[in-house]
Amino acid sequence: MLTVAFFVILLLSAVFHEYMHGWMANELGDPTAKDLGRLTLNPIAHIDPVMTLLLPALLFFSTNGSFMFAAAKPVPFNPYNLKYPKYGPALVGIAGPLGNLALAFVFSLIVRFAPLPTVYLSIAALIVYVNVLLAVFNLVPIPPLDGSHVLFSILPPKYDNFANFLHRYGFYLFLFFIFFLVDYIVPVIFFVARLFLGQTGFVYLFQTFS
Repeated sequence: MLTVAFFVILLLSAVFHEYMHGWMANELGDPTAKDLGRLTLNPIAHIDPVMTLLLPALLFFSTNGSFMFAAAKPVPFNPYNLKYPKYGPALVGIAGPLGNLALAFVFSLIVRFAPLPTVYLSIAALIVYVNVLLAVFNLVPIPPLDGSHVLFSILPPKYDNFANFLHRYGFYLFLFFIFFLVDYIVPVIFFVARLFLGQTGFVYLFQTFS
């Protein structure tokens, strides 16, 4: 039951993550996501068979249920339509993680201050954790993750060969990272989640996993 709840929260949070990308791009002058019907919170518009369904299943079984990550179908945008050609892609990229952190903050307030039964506080704590997971994980600067948009926007021209390497092999690096190096980022995710939840809220989070 916990696995199902975790996946549902992960799916909906990933959808919100992609919506924020589309919203930011639209605010910066690029209506591509809106024109393609992707500026919506309807999960059906964002589900990707591999990243949304197959990847979390593979991670769940390969880690014996200790880690699960999913992503919605990336929202397309045209960088040439953005108001700020150099930093516009970074703003679009960072909008997804910031949206997840905003959700984590809202639900952390519920955990900290709402007089609710423990079961609801545990669910709210799980929502905080999942959104922190999505935010932190997506900030890793490897394509297709959002951190790569930020990295490419700030890299000096002399590192163009490195940027081209990441563009070409980024997806393979991403798969290597997610299956073999993810243990290095899990402590960061728990650290940030603890900052949002506080010690008491962190107890509610572990109650969901017990």
